[in-house]
Order: sequence, then C-alpha cells, then structure tokens
Amino acid sequence: MAHYSSNPYRADSKVGNAIDRKRERERFLMLNKTRQEAEKLSTLLVQRLVDKKILETSDVDALRDLVRKQMEKLSDMEDFDIQFKIAPLRGLVPNPNFISLFLTQYIVEDLIDHPKVMDIFGDDEEIYHAVDSVMAAVRPQ
Repeated sequence: MAHYSSNPYRADSKVGNAIDRKRERERFLMLNKTRQEAEKLSTLLVQRLVDKKILETSDVDALRDLVRKQMEKLSDMEDFDIQFKIAPLRGLVPNPNFISLFLTQYIVEDLIDHPKVMDIFGDDEEIYHAVDSVMAAVRPQ
C-alpha cells in the first residue's frame, strides 16, 4: 500500500491548488451569471452581431431564442464537451473568455446552418470580439 506524506514545505502544490480552486470558482460564477442573465445577454448579443453586420438574419427573435437556450444549456454541459467545442479557437486571443469562445464556435459551426440565418460575415476573431464585448459582463473583475 502506498504511503502518502504531507510535507508542509511544499508551497508550490498549495499555490497550484489555490489557483485551481480560484479558476474553478470563477468558472462556476460565470456559468451561473450567464444562465441567470441569458434573456438579457442573448438580446444584447444578437443585436450586437446584427449592428456590426456580422450576422444577417430574417428573424432576430428566433435567433435570440436559440442563443438564449444555448446560454442556459451551457451550465449543464460537461467540461469535456465545452473544451471540445472551443478547442479550434483556443489560441485565437490571449486570456480568452471561455464562454465567448464557446458562443463564437456555436455561431460559426451551428448557427450558420439555421434556416433563419442568411449569412455570417467576418473571421473568427471579429466574431469573438463582438461576442466578448457583450459576454465580458459575466467575467469576474
């Protein structure tokens, strides 16, 4: 049987654990806030995408509902599924907001095929910045 030794001088593991706990707490708070404010955030996000001429649609209300449902569903998703979805965009910007990355990938991959979406303009970085300009509100200070 293996012996576990707790060494009080191993500050590096304590610091690492503290950083992990802080990140997990921030992640939890961001997901909660996104779910609670999904209605407002989805309205702002779709309006921003339309105003910046990134998204061309025939029905803004339908897209707002789709984005709202995606935001509400996000907090129930497994971490693996979220990481898998954002993997292609992970290196897009330094210190990214994972929710903004997820929604950017959702827009680029899934929303483009919706019948109410006529076209999506701009590259991944432009879309991310438009999404993050709204979703920065859920990021802890």
